[in-house]
Amino acid sequence: MRFMMLMIPKGYEKAAPGAMPDAKAVAAMMKYNEALQKAGVLLALDGLHPPAMGARVSFSGGKPKVTDGPFAEAKEVLGGYWMIQAKSKEEAIAWASRCPASDNEVIEVRQVQEMSDFPADIKEVAAQYPELQQKLGRGT
Repeated sequence: MRFMMLMIPKGYEKAAPGAMPDAKAVAAMMKYNEALQKAGVLLALDGLHPPAMGARVSFSGGKPKVTDGPFAEAKEVLGGYWMIQAKSKEEAIAWASRCPASDNEVIEVRQVQEMSDFPADIKEVAAQYPELQQKLGRGT
């Protein structure tokens, strides 16, 4: 099973454009990332620039509306993510629990939907796009 671990740093929604983490925190996080890699569970990871450097595209009445960051209404924003392969939700939570996060950070653990999770009608629709099968829930 694949799980996405989402890093939610409190206060990041107000971070200035180009804000960077402390080198000591990065060193600790790199050791954690290395442990995920050595255990063979790490599939992907990335950190994200602050919301002040981003944009949101919302849809109202079928029309896209672009809002540049920062986002005044944002209470929680993502700071980064890990995609891991784990045998269970409990194993994914155990990995998240080992993260050297600080007091203002929360990690949300979410299982990724696999094609096998979907009912037949959805699999039938997805099957019409064979070039996307590997990206859509890892095939059938």
